[in-house]
Amino acid sequence: MLNPKTYYYVHTGHRIGLDRFRRACTIIRLLKDVDITLLCSDYRIAQIAHEFGVEKSVGVDVVRNIPQIANHGDKLIFDSQEANPIMLQDMRNYFSKFVRIGDSPNDKKEDGEFLISPYLQGDGILNSLVIDDKYFENKEKTIDISFFFGDDDYDKQLEKNLSLLDGVDADLLLGFYYFFDYEDMLKEKFKRHFELEDYDDVIQKSKILITSSHQAVLENLASGGKPIFIQRRDYPEDYLEIFKKLNIPVVKNYQNSQLLTILKAHKMREYYKVEHNNEKLIGFLKSSLNL
Repeated sequence: MLNPKTYYYVHTGHRIGLDRFRRACTIIRLLKDVDITLLCSDYRIAQIAHEFGVEKSVGVDVVRNIPQIANHGDKLIFDSQEANPIMLQDMRNYFSKFVRIGDSPNDKKEDGEFLISPYLQGDGILNSLVIDDKYFENKEKTIDISFFFGDDDYDKQLEKNLSLLDGVDADLLLGFYYFFDYEDMLKEKFKRHFELEDYDDVIQKSKILITSSHQAVLENLASGGKPIFIQRRDYPEDYLEIFKKLNIPVVKNYQNSQLLTILKAHKMREYYKVEHNNEKLIGFLKSSLNL
């Protein structure tokens, strides 16, 4: 193939949230001089990707549909946990360059791939988190406490566990996937709320961010905030080890008493800074993909 194309596949949607999607958009924006087509597992997300600075995006529904868009010999950045080992090996053979982004502390780099991981190090591996440059600007903190459950709540877990926030005066940041009747109920429960369009401002201007989004935690920390992570029962615990190293407090099982204890002591807690690695990230990706 004379001119292989570069694709980025991301698993995202109303049942799993937009954390991986936000990470994908960050990487594509960083590689602004590279022609990349974003492949989304959710058609609706593909349609609004341009609002996040992505020029080319296509909905592919499921990971098995990637070959319907990409050709043998093309290049792929892959951010998903959908594929089994056989499918991943097929992709390594199908694409001339294959970069995988992994979150699990139990991950392992395989032959024929490059890996971005917050846990692993070694040849062909970039040990790094992915956070957009804008979150390192340290804007003035004008919001005392904000609450962002996430971009997905298909089963209305927040409604079932609102007692988590008893005694906490927090501003609500709405996510992308709230059904209209549910959204109206949430607005009534909070004195102040922000729409999805205010995401960046709220993340950057919050002194304390309470959230179940690991990406939002990292972004708020980079912005100089003091995030608190809510570990959802239906989500993997991949980031708990990272958050422990950064001294980010974690609330499990929606325990209100645990959250109140953390808030009471938050001024005494020393958070560790997250590294700003985007120059290394750009270099690693361009080298790995031969761009």
